[in-house]
Amino acid sequence: MKRGGWIVKMVAMGLIFIGLLGLVTQLLWNWLVPVLFSGPLITFWQALGLLILSKILLWPFGKKHHHQKGGYWKPYWREKWNRMTDEEKSQFKQKMREKCGWGRPNEPTEKSGQ
Repeated sequence: MKRGGWIVKMVAMGLIFIGLLGLVTQLLWNWLVPVLFSGPLITFWQALGLLILSKILLWPFGKKHHHQKGGYWKPYWREKWNRMTDEEKSQFKQKMREKCGWGRPNEPTEKSGQ
């Protein structure tokens, strides 16, 4: 019995969340678009339709596309780094320090005040 109540609560919370998201979308659209672009006012259902359309067009499909730390290029750069010789790694680090300020700062060659 407790599990059924939990499921009902989760479904209700999900519906409330979707409703609030649709309402916020409608309010923002009707506040901004007519003034900025002379666009039409939309209804709540049209706002939900826009959310579904944006999901279809903009959000990735499937679990393999979830964001990972370092992004999609991390495996490429890790392999490239592992193929570099120690000399190439040293040159790369030096270039990054010079151009981007990346890594630890170089030790000063001369001490000031002497």
